[in-house]
Amino acid sequence: QNSWSKIRMVIWSPFMQSFKKKYPWVQLAGHAGNFQPGEEGCILKRYVEREANCLKGMGADLTLQNFAPSFHGIVENNGEKFTQMEDLLLPFDAPSLMDCKMGIRTYLEDELIKAKVKPQLRNDMYLKMTEISPDEPTAEERELKAVTKPRYMQWREQVSSTSNLGFRIEGIKKGDKDPSKDYKLTKTKEQVVCAFKYFINNNVTVLEKYIERLMDMRVALEGSDFFHRHEVIGSSLLFVHDATGLAKVWMIDFGKTSRLPEGQTLDHRTEWVEGNREDGYLFGMDKMINIMQEI
Repeated sequence: QNSWSKIRMVIWSPFMQSFKKKYPWVQLAGHAGNFQPGEEGCILKRYVEREANCLKGMGADLTLQNFAPSFHGIVENNGEKFTQMEDLLLPFDAPSLMDCKMGIRTYLEDELIKAKVKPQLRNDMYLKMTEISPDEPTAEERELKAVTKPRYMQWREQVSSTSNLGFRIEGIKKGDKDPSKDYKLTKTKEQVVCAFKYFINNNVTVLEKYIERLMDMRVALEGSDFFHRHEVIGSSLLFVHDATGLAKVWMIDFGKTSRLPEGQTLDHRTEWVEGNREDGYLFGMDKMINIMQEI
């Protein structure tokens, strides 16, 4: 068994290296361990029931099916379950990518309730917080050297553009360059404009294609019963273009997307107050389109 593991690693390692090179958004998203190569035209992502259900639902929604990776079933690999989905990067050559996390909050209401009832303290999140904002923790948090996950996520939302613009840039990768995730403090409209300009390399044609795609997506979302019946948290828009001028945007990452109780719907623009489950997805998309149109 041990020998076989070593042999498998020798065979697998170069394959994974080329996989990461071919799929730079895996590195950009910061979850390289969650992905594996799939069948031709597909990739595998570690199975999360909510995400699989969401991809199936979006695939069945004629208005939304072109704006998310298509679902190709659930497969098992070495005892682990994976969702097989469309490889979005297949048509692109050395693509540039940008990951924008959408919405005015990035945690579920359930997480907030659990944290109040039974708080779980996280030292790793405390360290991440103090690395960026040394004065942020309260006296109690300093003593404990820990914070709860919702507290950390609320702080991340306040220091980034999530709270004021309804989206934030998670990372950018241009062509063959290394990905950059140094956008945690990108908060103002002016800072976002600079990042967008850097990403598109001041290419107006690519920008216009992105705007058109976002406007089509917004119309589809506004008319989708599926979208209005789901709380969309922690989901991103993946922007991809290459030197040929091909440019697309997709909705990705649905591990926290959950169906609302029967009879409840969201407009995705109303301000969130605890209990209404509004996520601000369309609020963020409106702001994003306006900013891009002003460039």
